[in-house]
Amino acid sequence: MTTLARLSQIKDLTSSVATSAFLSATTAFAAFGGPTPDLPGTAKPSDDPNSVRTIITTLITTILNFLALLAVIYIIVAGIRLIISQGEEGEKDKAKKTILYVVIGLIVILFARVIVGFVTKYIAGQVD
Repeated sequence: MTTLARLSQIKDLTSSVATSAFLSATTAFAAFGGPTPDLPGTAKPSDDPNSVRTIITTLITTILNFLALLAVIYIIVAGIRLIISQGEEGEKDKAKKTILYVVIGLIVILFARVIVGFVTKYIAGQVD
């Protein structure tokens, strides 16, 4: 079996795992940033789970969780590519660049999570 065939199988497997993980574990995402604060003039999030504010916050958090999951999967795939490269410099460099770019993307995702948590907890709580 050639290296390209192995990579194709790994890519297919990773795609199916990512899809099934996203579709089956949507309620298993960890809570981050604490409870959503009450804003004067708006429905309390605990009273109305279908409010626009709650839906948007949940949607953003879910998307960021999914992107973090994809980033971890890409790091694993790049690590496997690095191992499979068997010392070929071109393939090794591609795998290393992929890992570097995914780690940078993961850092951006984590900062986005912090910003969303900060805005919903502190800044939104200061609005009168």
